[in-house]
Amino acid sequence: MEKIKCGVLGATGVVGQNYIRLLENHPWFQVVDVAASPQSAGKKYFDAVSDKWQMNRSVPEGVRDLIVRDVADTKAIPTDVKFYFSAMEMPKRDEEAAMEFEYAKLGYPVVSNSSANRSVDDVPMLIPEINADHINIIPIQQKNRGITKGGFVAVKPNCSIQSFMTPVFALMKAGFPIEKLIITTLQAVSGAGYPGVPSLDIVDNLVPFIGGEEAKTEKEPMKIFGKIGEKGIILFDQIKIGATCTRVPISDGHMASVSIKFKEKIPTEEQILKIWADFRGVPQELDLPFAPKQPIIYQKQENRPQPKKDRDNDKGMAVTVGRLRKDPVFDVKFIGLSHNTVRGAAGGGILNAELLKAKGFIK
Repeated sequence: MEKIKCGVLGATGVVGQNYIRLLENHPWFQVVDVAASPQSAGKKYFDAVSDKWQMNRSVPEGVRDLIVRDVADTKAIPTDVKFYFSAMEMPKRDEEAAMEFEYAKLGYPVVSNSSANRSVDDVPMLIPEINADHINIIPIQQKNRGITKGGFVAVKPNCSIQSFMTPVFALMKAGFPIEKLIITTLQAVSGAGYPGVPSLDIVDNLVPFIGGEEAKTEKEPMKIFGKIGEKGIILFDQIKIGATCTRVPISDGHMASVSIKFKEKIPTEEQILKIWADFRGVPQELDLPFAPKQPIIYQKQENRPQPKKDRDNDKGMAVTVGRLRKDPVFDVKFIGLSHNTVRGAAGGGILNAELLKAKGFIK
């Protein structure tokens, strides 16, 4: 089939580079527009990223010679672009949020990695295996904001929650309501972007604080587990989450140590393993190109998962879990791992776009 033409906002940053890398041979989408700050505007994409390219392969041939457009210059958008991925990182979040909706009001679906619109009631925040139905908030968003040309904004959540949300949801879906979660994350340096964490802060060290991450880890699941109301997403209020987020000296892969207190029934370890092994969601049912075949992969070895060995499981899109065991304070605990720059960033955004395309919101 003819590929849908798309663009990347914030294309020169690390997340934007990941979009460019992962979309190189995508069966549905083709990048034909790259936009960034005025400092990069007017340059060929290759020249704009030559001194800060962080990917493990060279700049794809198909985008090397694209001229970087100023993200604010919407009059210069190519006529064949149908939707945008947003990886913008503006100094002010309110400007970033407004810019995404400026594109939406021009008629462009915006699939965003930015945190700027995550807390907005009528913006779906998607992990497609969990809340694919939240895309049905889009017509409400369009009505609320007077968007008449088919545009909208949809976002993905913070990378810190990707390593535990799907395994937790699978247990809830199987009939085991959860009362409390205590979570400690061990997050890779790539999550800080480029140039990221200063080397003298992270080499031979661990930083027990990441600004804003704990609040996101505690609050964003409530929106993802929520339901659609008349004007926006109604937050879930049946779980309490306590989080500690740390930065560790590994390149890629966010881990989480998770302790669970169930509300009523406590599943056996055998039941939990079967629930995880059998779990499938909408992306698997639709056989979306970026969907992991098995969303939750359990590693039986007692010293797994490990970022270096497990972060790339199933295109870097699966959640890998291990060390399931009883918790003497709560009920059970486990270790989760996801690839923060793939599933937790650009890959997750691409999967969201595939879902939106499959459901008719991107045409």
